[in-house]
Amino acid sequence: MIRSTAIAGLSLMALSSAAFAQDVIETEQADFIVETVAGGLEYPWSIAFLPSGEMLVTEREGRLRVIDANGLREAPVSGLPDDLLVERQGGLLDVALAPDFADSRMIYFSYAEGTAQANNTALARATLSEDLTTLDNVEDIFHVNFEKAGGFHFGGRILFNPDGTLFLTLGEGGNYQQESQNPENHLGAVVRLNLDGSIPANNPVIENGAPGVYTYGHRNSQGIARNPITGSVWELEHGARGGDEINILEAGTNYGWPEITYGINYDGTIITEDREREGLAQPIWYWNPSIAPSGMMFYTGDSFPHWQGDLFVSALAGSKIERLEVDGDRVISVEPLLEDLGQRFRDVRTGPDGAIYTLTDDFEGSVLRLVPAE
Repeated sequence: MIRSTAIAGLSLMALSSAAFAQDVIETEQADFIVETVAGGLEYPWSIAFLPSGEMLVTEREGRLRVIDANGLREAPVSGLPDDLLVERQGGLLDVALAPDFADSRMIYFSYAEGTAQANNTALARATLSEDLTTLDNVEDIFHVNFEKAGGFHFGGRILFNPDGTLFLTLGEGGNYQQESQNPENHLGAVVRLNLDGSIPANNPVIENGAPGVYTYGHRNSQGIARNPITGSVWELEHGARGGDEINILEAGTNYGWPEITYGINYDGTIITEDREREGLAQPIWYWNPSIAPSGMMFYTGDSFPHWQGDLFVSALAGSKIERLEVDGDRVISVEPLLEDLGQRFRDVRTGPDGAIYTLTDDFEGSVLRLVPAE
């Protein structure tokens, strides 16, 4: 069933939609109910939770929205860059609070910039006003050093590190797959940056590597998360027809795309006959056929004690969320969730209340919340 909900003292609006109407969902280790927190979002991409209880949600169509005690605010937050490009998969992407947000009110966001004929992925930071209406002091701190045509494969996930750096995942541009094997540019890479966008002195030394490149040989990476038990960083990327991957990031490593893959081209032609090759890292998990994974998180809340430490992956083409039971740095089992809703899921996060939040990827997208059944 669907019901209105409140978190952190906020009474959030509910979307009346039969598409999500259901009873208690029973799973292997926990039973839960799906609640709709807010609807009316145009292709929501990412969610961040403010200490005061509100939520920030990015819309791929180029808007930053606020969900507060009265529901989804009609007016988006102003101040986004003028060169933000909305083109196919490109637009406003990830949003994350700075580690010192409580003092600085700084947020970080990734976005597509440029034109349909010449674009790339950028990372910016800005100060969020106290009334949550405006971004001030907007500063671009990183740009991919390759301008591509078309609106495909921007990557864009942000992960802050305990050492005061951050990771930004990047796509290979769709039609530029061989550039993933060229560390001289940022396509198909994960970059590691200081919080001001400068390059950490202890980044890996990669021959002819572009500034910031930490790993390369990725396809379109839209998930990154730190294993709370082992401290390792897990990265998630789309394959083509098959070959979606989870990798554990190791500095300076080449993850192989498109020289090795478990997938084939969308038209059925062969990308490569090789599944592995010396010097190219293997994924710790892959999907075949593809589910089009789009976001992931390790569950760290208290509402579902049996799921603590498990990995949750949101899927677009797969129209589900997958729960991957984890033992150390190994996946030992998989359980699909929410398949009956028939929705594309863009992101999944642990909320400050211990619930699991997910975004539906649609012109009339929603923020959904999974809570334990009473």
